[in-house]
Formats: sequence, structure tokens, C-alpha cells
Amino acid sequence: MPLIHAGGLQQYYRLDGGDDNPALLFAHSLGCDHTQWDAQAAALEPHYRVLRYDLRGHGASGVPAGDYTIEALVQDALALADALGIERFAFCGLSLGGIVAQRLAVEARDRVTHVALANTSSHYPDPSPMETRRRTVLERGIAAVVDTVLERFFTPETLAANPPAVARVRRVLLATNPGGYAGCCAAIRDMNQTSLLAAIRAPALIIVGDRDRSTPWEGHGEVLAREIAHARVERLPTAHLSNVERPELFTKALLGFLAP
Repeated sequence: MPLIHAGGLQQYYRLDGGDDNPALLFAHSLGCDHTQWDAQAAALEPHYRVLRYDLRGHGASGVPAGDYTIEALVQDALALADALGIERFAFCGLSLGGIVAQRLAVEARDRVTHVALANTSSHYPDPSPMETRRRTVLERGIAAVVDTVLERFFTPETLAANPPAVARVRRVLLATNPGGYAGCCAAIRDMNQTSLLAAIRAPALIIVGDRDRSTPWEGHGEVLAREIAHARVERLPTAHLSNVERPELFTKALLGFLAP
């Protein structure tokens, strides 16, 4: 099992592709793990050195007690890259992973070559929904929120069809440590990064799901597009987990951005 102690945290990672290829890091959504990116990794590893990992509190990575911060998640990513000898890299994050990507592109601007921000936001003005979810999983477990989360992850049509990808996401979500999930809820709850966006200098891709109720274009994607200079926008016919619901379209958009 590829585990490494980096930045004071045990981190699980998968590294695929040739060592001489440019590096591409992926960060997943709240309640998912590195397997969220299986389709993208398979398609891109012939061209990139693809690094996927489990964010703190998720998968096989460590689960520190208490509330987390986005800064801690950023430092985890940098510590992992350092431990693996990866100096410069493109970074693609979805939802929580996209929040990490925003801050990383500012704090490590000399290392980030490209940044892809999928189904994400720089700020949630109302912290109460995330605080309610944090409390719920701590008091009643992940099963108490699984249906609500999946209804945001996927469109009704996809849920009704129940393809294997949905079943895999459900299993990962149910297996997520409630303390780790709650810790990341706190990080999202307290996050406000809009003022940082203008400092992003790397080429940026913003991916928005036209049926995404969690991070719609209005108030979320449009803010990223407005504040990040020369950002490219791709809109997909998906709900929140755009890379899982329409993997071919997502991968095409990402590859077209990284290697036009």
C-alpha cells in the first residue's frame, strides 16, 4: 500500500505514468477518495505523471482530531509533492479539492503550472448548511447524510440508472470516517478565498455543472471566472461530480486545457 508520512500526516497516494512525464495532481471532493479520478488517471497517464491521493480525514490517509483548515489541506498537498520529489505540477481539484487548488495556486505559484477548478467555490456566504452536516455526521454517522449528498453529486437520471460509478461513490462515502468528514466540513464552513483569486497567475480552467446545485454558475463559477484573469470556462451537463457523471467530457476538457 503506497503510504507515506509527509507533513506530519500519514497520506495514501497513487502515482501512475512515466517518471519523465509532466506531473498532474488530483484532489477529490468531500466524502470521496482518490478513486474519484480513476477514469481521468487511466486516460491521462500515458501523457502525465498522475498523482492521486486521499485528503486528510478520507480514505486511507490519517484522521487528525478536530476541525481542519484549507491551509492545512494545502500544506498536506505540498508536503506530499515534496516527499515524492515533484517540484512543478499541474493541479486539478473538484469541490473541496478545487478549494485546495485555489489557495495552492496562490501560495505555491512558482510550482503550479496549470490549475483546474471543477464544481467548486471561493466562498459559501451561509455557513449553516455545512455546520449542520458537520454536526449530523458526528452525532448520527455518515449514513444520515448519504442520500442528501448523492442527490447533489448526481442528476436524478443518473441516480435512477444506478450505474457502477454511483455504487462506487456510495461505498466510498459510507466508509469515510465521520470525524474526518466533519473536520473537512469545518474547513469548508470557514473558507473565504474570493480576495485571493486575483493573485492566481497560472493558466486556469473552471469547470461548471449546469445542473450542479452545490456550486452552480450563479454565485460560484461566475465569481471564479470574473476574478481569475483569463480563466477558461467549460460547462458540462452534470450535477456536482462532473468527472464521474460524464468522465469523457471532463477528461476531454481537461486534456484540451493542459495540452491544447
